[in-house]
Amino acid sequence: VQLQASGGGLVQTGDSLRLSCVVSGGTFSTYGVGWFRQPPGKGREFVAAITENGSKTYYSDNSHGRFTISRDDAANTVYLQMFSLKPEDTATYYCARRSARYPISHYDHTGQRYYTYWGQGTQVTVSS
Repeated sequence: VQLQASGGGLVQTGDSLRLSCVVSGGTFSTYGVGWFRQPPGKGREFVAAITENGSKTYYSDNSHGRFTISRDDAANTVYLQMFSLKPEDTATYYCARRSARYPISHYDHTGQRYYTYWGQGTQVTVSS
């Protein structure tokens, strides 16, 4: 299983970006996927997650209302649409595939230990 995140870049405050995460290997439609980020000098934190069937989405307090997670099973891709970006959104963003043993809707959706495969990350930098 491999996850390839892309779409990051340098933007200004208030701009939008859409991140993509292409998942290869396994049956994509049967797994939940999450986005996490790691700001400079800080630990990795939860951003958003979507269940295996796309019926439920979860957001952190920081991303709720500004970010939208979605999935296209035909393309094996999960997206993170980010609006109204702020300098504090500057981070390396990672996508991760959930373990099928711990569905997002039944276990802590923020728990990094429940995500078994991780992408390499894509850098988002928001200038003030």
